[in-house]
Parts: sequence; C-alpha cells; structure tokens
Amino acid sequence: MWRWLARALARFGWRLLLGPLLVLASTGTASAANCSYATAQGSTGPSNWQTYCWIDFTGYNDVQARSASGQSYALTLQDGSVMSFVLRVSGAAIFASATPTWGGAAVGNTAFLGIPGRPALYQSSAGTTTVSFTGITITPPAGVAAVSNYMFVAGDAESSNETESLSFQSNGGGWVLLDQIGPISGATYPTVSGAGTATFTTTGVPGTVGAYIAGSTTPTTVTATIVGGGLQGAMFAVRFASIRLNTQISGTRANPSDQFTFSINATSGGTVLASGTSSGSGLGPFAAAALSVAASVPVTVNQTMAAGSTSTLARYRTTLTCTNSNAGSGTSLPSGLVTTSYGFAALQFGDAVQCTFTETPFPQLTLGKALAASGRQFAGDQFVMRIEQGGSVVASATTTGTGATVTTGTTPQFQASPGNTYRFNETAAGTTVLTQYTSALACSNANAGSATALPGTVGGTITPAMGDVVTCTITNTRIAANARLTIAKDAAPVSDPVNGTTNPKLIPGAVVRYTFAVTNTGPSAVDANAVWLIDAVPPQLSIGTAASPVFTDGSPASGLTFTPGTDIRFSNAATAPTSFAGCTYTPVAAYDPAVRFVCLNPKGIMAGSTGTPPGFTLSIQAQVR
Repeated sequence: MWRWLARALARFGWRLLLGPLLVLASTGTASAANCSYATAQGSTGPSNWQTYCWIDFTGYNDVQARSASGQSYALTLQDGSVMSFVLRVSGAAIFASATPTWGGAAVGNTAFLGIPGRPALYQSSAGTTTVSFTGITITPPAGVAAVSNYMFVAGDAESSNETESLSFQSNGGGWVLLDQIGPISGATYPTVSGAGTATFTTTGVPGTVGAYIAGSTTPTTVTATIVGGGLQGAMFAVRFASIRLNTQISGTRANPSDQFTFSINATSGGTVLASGTSSGSGLGPFAAAALSVAASVPVTVNQTMAAGSTSTLARYRTTLTCTNSNAGSGTSLPSGLVTTSYGFAALQFGDAVQCTFTETPFPQLTLGKALAASGRQFAGDQFVMRIEQGGSVVASATTTGTGATVTTGTTPQFQASPGNTYRFNETAAGTTVLTQYTSALACSNANAGSATALPGTVGGTITPAMGDVVTCTITNTRIAANARLTIAKDAAPVSDPVNGTTNPKLIPGAVVRYTFAVTNTGPSAVDANAVWLIDAVPPQLSIGTAASPVFTDGSPASGLTFTPGTDIRFSNAATAPTSFAGCTYTPVAAYDPAVRFVCLNPKGIMAGSTGTPPGFTLSIQAQVR
C-alpha cells in the first residue's frame, strides 16, 4: 500500500486526489485524434523505431469511454488514410498521459523519446482496467484500393513489476513480440507469454524493469487488461511500412544559391505527404522527410529545385538509392538510378525504407575578365571572353566599362560534357591590341575534392569531370608607355608575260608590287628617324633598280616622310645587316637576283596610337623568278 502511494505521489503529487473529480467533470466526445512518431530512438530503442505511429489520447473523455456507446476515434494518418475505432473503458480509473509516465518507465526514458501529445492510457489508482478497441477499420485516401495490411501495436507504458500485468487480446493475427526495451538501470525484464497466439501477456517481477512491445496484424478488435498493483499503463500504435527521404549534394552546388526540395507524394492525386528542403551551404544529408504509409498505398518520391535557386534541375545528375532494414522484404529498390522521381507500387508491411537523392552538378565552366589597377591602354579597349571547344565558341561575353572597371565581362555559366576538352581564351574588341597587355589566367574549382587539372595560362585547356564547377579569370595589365610596331607584308601581281595587265598571275617573269604595312600600336612615339625595315627578299622574287618605292601615309597619319633617292638601300650579304648604314650593295639590273635584303628608312618621328594605330604603307616593285 505504502509503495503504491509513494510511487503515485511521486508521479502525480496531489493531483491524484483531484484526478477523478476532474474526469467526472469532463464532457463531450473526442471524435478526431492523431498518431505521432517519437523524435529519437533512445539508448535501447529498436532500429525500426520510426515505423511506429503512437495514438494520441489527448482528447480522451473518460465519461464517454465508459458509456455504452464508447468514445469514437478517427485518426488521420500521414499517408491520408483514416483509422477509426470505438474505445471503451471499464474498471479502475485511467487517464491520458504523456511519456515517460514516470521516472522509472522504459518508454520515454531509454526508448521512443519525445513522442508528442499523450500517448499513454495510465491508471490513476490501483486495480484492473479493461480497455477495448472495437470496429477497427482503415479507410485509404481517395483513389487507393482498400488497405489490406497493417499492424495494431500494444506496449507497456509504465513498468510491470511486483503484482502488475498487461494482457492484450486480438481477433487478428497472433501477437508478434516486436521489441524489448531496456530498463533505466540494470537488466531485469517482466516475463512474457502468448507470442504467436491471440493473447499476449506481460507479468511483472520485482525491481526496475524493461518493457515489451507486441503487434497483431489486421485486427478489428483488441482488448487490453491492465492490472496495477501500484500504477500501470499501456500505449498503442499503428505500424505500417515507413519511408524516409533525404538529399545530399556531391562535391558542390552548381550555384551557391541552389537548394533542393524532396517530397514523398501519394501516387494517386500527387498529394504531398511529407517533404524537406536543403539549406545553407552544407552538402547534407539534411532533415529527412519521414512517413509511415499503409502497405498498400502507393507513394512516389520526388526531387525538385527549391524556390530561390539559380539553377534548374537540368544542371544536375540526380540519382536515387534506397535501402530497406526489413531484410526479408521483397520490395524492389532503386540503386544509383538516374531519376528525379520514383514510384513504389506498394511497400510491404514492416518495410523501413531509406531513400537518398544525390545531386551531382554537371561540369560548369565560367570565364571572367579583370583589369589591373592601371586600367586600359586606350579608352576604347574592350575584350571578348571565350570558352572554346574545338573550333567553336560555346560561351562568350564582351566587356564594357572604362578605366579599370569591367562590366559584362563574365560568360554565362556553361554546362560542359564530362570528358570533353575546352579552352579559356580571349580576343580583342573595340580599340584593343592584345600585345599592349600582359595576361594571366587564374582558375578555381568549387569542388574541392576534384582531381581535374586546371589551366594556368590564357589559351589553356581543361577536361572537366562530373561535379566540377570551375571559374576562371583572365587578368590583363597594360604595358607601360611603349612604341610597338607591327608589320604586314603582301605581294600583288601587276602584269605577267602571258596575260599582261589583264588578270595577271604569279608566274615566272610576272611583275609584282611587294608591300609593307606598318603601324604603331603603342601609345608612345618612335624616336626620330628610328623606323627602318630590313627585309629578307623572298627567294621567289628579284628586286633591283626598278624597285620604284611608293610611300603612302595612313590615317591616322604616321608623321613620317620617304625620299626614294636616299631612304631605300639594298644588301647582297649572306646575313641581314644590323643597321640601315650596313646596306651597301648597288643593284646592277632592274631585277637583280643578287639582292638579298631590301632596306627602308622613312624619316621623322612616328606618332603614337590613341586607340587607332597610326601607320603607313611602302611598296616596291619586284619580279617573280
């Protein structure tokens, strides 16, 4: 007597004296309820703890439950099914309680932690209480065939010791001992009997004891006999199959803003039954979407991009892998399947399926431009950034901006094909002459674990792999004040021995105009009289006294002049002269084959460029040998 009173007062305090009065004052019928899952396994909880949906008796009405008609319940389960039954109670007083029901109880302390609501029917005085569930039915969601496979679960909500006991009777399948939950200390358990039969009994023993959980398949009536020498309680659950879904990201995101929504949907109608979304910059796994489903209710797992993402799902290769802790199950599971959606025809009772979508970005390449603080050589200088594959440009961007500021200088992110080779390059736009800049290429890969080699120079190549998200930047630094001359040469026929001046051909004896086009791409002027050209005469040509040089100034003007009598010379040396003065040979014929070098020295100061290079052309007459 005193042991019972001490335990009861420790659990309820003086509420024990008021409890019956409060119960009698309660009115109304709780016609709807829910079932809930524990939030943690606990130290001795079973590995399949997430397959139990514990009935919440928060709305328990003692007056109604003890009436002839009983208290009707309708539980809406996660998959949209509705479980209905009538609850009837007789005998010693009982009420709905949270777990753990007291400090020595196994459930809530060592296993099935954090069950929401009031999942236990707990005595408030010693004695025998009979609790019956009748008319148990499960109505599936609209469009789904009748549920043919479920389990009704009963367990010890307190601790059966001394003269206490629990007895469960079912008109469904014989009771199966599902789980043995460890005590808060020691290793003592009550005795059990009746596994495999219609009646399962737990008989108390002295000490702090563990607890048992048993289940019966597809019953329509279950009766619990609760015998408390002190206080005793029971709890009940619906157990279907369970499925958990998560997402993880391989290596990195295609864009840092990308997030993923993963959901478990009813295949019929598409209703979202459970969902989760990735967050932050981590790669996952993230908080899972968990669902218990009636074994015959088909579900589909889906992956989509979350709102606010920059990329589409097409920038990722999505694979799905599922495992099942129910080793004897025949449920077909995908493994490494490339898909964003997968339908399960029907899970089997007891399945505990864990599915994970893995997101691996296809190779993503981006090329950008930067300028050193010294800025542009000329105000109109711009650049074209190019990602090339073979002879094709697959992504490009042309810069805008002035000084050291670069805008619109980054290519769109290009989705590459793994194993193909790509080049990072640039070309000139506006007034740019690339030789007026030094350039450097720097690349980074957001996928830190990648083994892909990154290029280190402009024009370098990369062969990306799955998961690579590579960003490269070409930085240009203008060359300090300089004069940089460029030269282009051309030969155009004037006449030939066969056609004369009508559509002449480059055949032996043909007369040609051999032209030099010279420009100064640098911003600095050339020193006075410092422009001189010494050109090795092509072996196919002869040049002599008939050279007849013609000087044409460019636009912008070069600032130079040319005097044929003094500013052209020749050399027959085996090697090129090192100065204009070193050109000392005098031709002896109009087209002298002895001439090996022609030397040109226009006079004056050649102007520097302001963006459009100044220049001139100088042409001489030659003959094809």
